[in-house]
Amino acid sequence: MESTTQQTTLDEKDTRKDAMVQTIEAWCDELTSLVADARAGEHFQSWLDVQSRFHEYSYRNTLLIQSQYPDATRVAGYKTWQTEFNRQVTKGEQAIWIWAPIIAKQCPECGNSPSYHESTECSYSETPSSEWSRGPGAFRPVSVFDVSQTEGEPLPELQTDATGTVDGCFQALCEASEELNVLIDIVSPATWEHGGAKGVCMTDVSESESIPVEIKDAGDRAAVAGTLIHEYAHALLHSGPESVSTPERAKREVEAEAVAYIVGRHLGLDMRGSAFYLAAWEGDKPETVMERLSRISRAAKTVIEAVT
Repeated sequence: MESTTQQTTLDEKDTRKDAMVQTIEAWCDELTSLVADARAGEHFQSWLDVQSRFHEYSYRNTLLIQSQYPDATRVAGYKTWQTEFNRQVTKGEQAIWIWAPIIAKQCPECGNSPSYHESTECSYSETPSSEWSRGPGAFRPVSVFDVSQTEGEPLPELQTDATGTVDGCFQALCEASEELNVLIDIVSPATWEHGGAKGVCMTDVSESESIPVEIKDAGDRAAVAGTLIHEYAHALLHSGPESVSTPERAKREVEAEAVAYIVGRHLGLDMRGSAFYLAAWEGDKPETVMERLSRISRAAKTVIEAVT
């Protein structure tokens, strides 16, 4: 599927950081302006497709990849391709720019590095900066290249034995329930009590309880697997004892369906029946949309890691 956003280049070093930020903001601004338009689903799905291939990346980085090289399937740095895969970036190829963390000592209270900490109003002084733990204090642009931009030895085959078939995928998803703190019940159509729903997630539970999920057994393992992922997303993102308004429920359905699409595509399921009714997000500000994208990418990563 073609992206509705023009492919971006980030060649200028002096303006690259600002351009990377602006690229992400422009994508979210466009999505926000399109939510009531039929094109919104295509715009959104173009990002979901990239996120499904790069589930370990933040939504910011997958938006950057989608904007610069939407067909990318596997990326690495110039030297990594050489040293770890014995492949060489083809002459003349254009780099893909993403954010990478700068790891430094961080103040336990404000999170700043020692040099920045001195210029803040933070008064933490319980331990000297030499004893602070290290963590990502800031981010810098780094260049990566897609495998299609390289040549050399074939890449090693990825291990997909556990989820290489629909039955294997379904079994792996069910086995992930314990790690995700979800209690699954696959219910026969004859005893199903939830009308036209394919699945339900009982989110009104305390934090210490497993979250009950009921799935209607449709007989089609791929369809049931997709529904199970959708309900896993609700369990991860929307559990808690608070009441939820009808408009917010519609917004959350989009989040859950997006997680199901990312995870399903990653596991090789046919997700062509997915529908993203982004009109539910009408009125959301771009920063709210960014937070939703972050939630979606984090939840999808959690499910994928639990399954694989």
